[in-house]
Parts: sequence; C-alpha cells; structure tokens
Amino acid sequence: MLPPELPPLPALTRAEAELIDCYLDAVDLLGRINPARDGDTYRGLRAAQALVTRAVALRDALALMHRRGETELHAATLARALRVLDGDRRTARVTLPPDPGS
Repeated sequence: MLPPELPPLPALTRAEAELIDCYLDAVDLLGRINPARDGDTYRGLRAAQALVTRAVALRDALALMHRRGETELHAATLARALRVLDGDRRTARVTLPPDPGS
C-alpha cells in the first residue's frame, strides 16, 4: 500500500522557494539546538555552527527577493508551502515541549 499523496506545492517564484528551503533548514537546526529537548551538547554545537551558514542563506534569499521587487511576502501561499513540506512538525521542535505535569 502506498502512502497518501501529498498536495502539490503552490506556485512559488524561485526566490520564494529558496526562502522556504532556507527557513526550514534554519528551523531544523534550531530544533536540534533547543535546550528543552533531549540531546547532547556536541549535537547542539554542530547545529549552532551550521545555523550561521543557513542564516546567511536565509538573509540572501530575502535580499534577492527585495532586489527583484518582490517586496511583499504572500503569507497564505508560503504557509501552504510550509505545510506541504511538513513545516508543522519541523517548527514544533523549536517550541517548548508540553509540560509533563499538566
């Protein structure tokens, strides 16, 4: 049995696609650094070092959009793209986990 088919990505400019990719890369790294999650310091250190590079790529993607005259972020379209790319699960790792005492 095949897994369910994902909905198609919305139409994005190349710069918007780069923005989404860089943003999710940074989110994944922040999730590995999150001190409220289990893990070791070396893994967090490696993720923090890689985050610098991904932050530069994210900045560059936004700067390219701005230079090209793409001055507005189309939040609804970009949010749909993030959902298709599993952004809900990936960004959840950045937040605090549920309180076990609740």
